[in-house]
Amino acid sequence: MNTLFIALQAAQGQQSALPTIIMFAAIILVMWLFMIRPQRKQQKELQEFRNSLKKGDKVVTVGGIYGEIVEVNEKTALLRVDGDVKLRVDKQGLQKDYSDVQK
Repeated sequence: MNTLFIALQAAQGQQSALPTIIMFAAIILVMWLFMIRPQRKQQKELQEFRNSLKKGDKVVTVGGIYGEIVEVNEKTALLRVDGDVKLRVDKQGLQKDYSDVQK
């Protein structure tokens, strides 16, 4: 009886790893579809926005400062915040365009 039990355990220990590999691949695929892919798309859109900045565009910085672009350089932008107040910020600190937001 013990020999039969040991033989059954040995047969169960040699099961295929294919279902485990398929499940692991499916989990990676789902993570890529729902997490990584949308994040890359959002980063690409933000980079295109930063590259297309021009004088007169209205923007918001990551710190929440609203302003209008007065001058754009390769890495920085000069913002008019209020009246004669101007700030030079890095283009990476500009998050979004709020010109379509209604007051």
